[in-house]
Amino acid sequence: MFRTPGMRPDHPALDSARADGSRVTSEMEEFFALCPCPVFGVTGSDGKTTTTSLIADMLANGGHTVHLGGNIGTPLLTRAGEMSPLDACAVELSSFQLMDMTRSPHVAVITNLSPNHLDWHRDMNEYSAVKRRLLDFQSADDLAVLNGNNPTTATLRGRGRTKYFGGHTVRDGVIDGLVPIRDIRLPGWYNVENVMAAMTAVRGTVPDEAILETVRTFVGVEHRNQWVATVDGVHYYNNSIGSSPTRTIATLHAHVGRVLLIAGGRDKKVPFDEMVRLLPDHVKVLLLIGEAASQIEDAARRVPNCPPIFHCEDMVEAVVQAHKLATPGDTVLLSPACTAFDQYHNFEERGRHFVELVGTLSRSEGKV
Repeated sequence: MFRTPGMRPDHPALDSARADGSRVTSEMEEFFALCPCPVFGVTGSDGKTTTTSLIADMLANGGHTVHLGGNIGTPLLTRAGEMSPLDACAVELSSFQLMDMTRSPHVAVITNLSPNHLDWHRDMNEYSAVKRRLLDFQSADDLAVLNGNNPTTATLRGRGRTKYFGGHTVRDGVIDGLVPIRDIRLPGWYNVENVMAAMTAVRGTVPDEAILETVRTFVGVEHRNQWVATVDGVHYYNNSIGSSPTRTIATLHAHVGRVLLIAGGRDKKVPFDEMVRLLPDHVKVLLLIGEAASQIEDAARRVPNCPPIFHCEDMVEAVVQAHKLATPGDTVLLSPACTAFDQYHNFEERGRHFVELVGTLSRSEGKV
């Protein structure tokens, strides 16, 4: 029986199946058992997809045949028979997928850890323990790549070799003697960390030239602080992946000046207090949508010098209102700090809707 990632391993139906003699497994568990080539596995609270994509591109630029999958791209299990021992797999792994895994990747990357998905996990202890499972079944020959700047991951170690990335590897603006930070085309320090994680994972497996080529050409992944368009001098960015306060915090720091922020959706039972403390310095106007709108507003109102707040019925009204309120040079940022499940099937659908609405903005009237 294959457990879908959205179902907890301790679900009564699965317990009943086990009691009746069924073996409960998962797509990723079986793929790890069958995969004939090295696996680069990535998890973390933020940056998983970007880091996994960077690793895949670095490996490909280094001459490897790369299979990208897991929590990103297409399922890998059905492709295992086509893979060669000389290939490589770059696999993004969510906490939902890791919860009952009993195998670890050859190279395990944890980008960072912060409160997330507490609407699904029992508490932060369970969430952190699940993320650490990425390391639990490594051998002495395997590599763990951990964020030395993150308080939680900095205390972890792998069962084989362990390497820490972070600010300590930067000297004179160059990462680990190889990558100038100015060459990174992705905005924000969190993307610098994503590059650090990826290059640490593959360095020695591919030539340094492959790493440099990837860094200089990689422009990001859809829905991750993605520039959409500039309309009437106003810049629109889609960060629909920002489904937790920590993701939105990181994205706000990546933008210069104060943005018009579209936020809201269904909350993950993670407090908004840290995020709203940034509002006076980073947000010009706060436009709220979805189930958590009032919850975010309540937190924001407790902050001195809170920016103007507008409640919007849906994304359409939020984009129209933002266009009316913005002036040339402003940035409108969709970074909801919440899941999309109150109004959309997933964050991708939410992001595509935002992009579509921006694309149809009337330059003269601000209508969609």
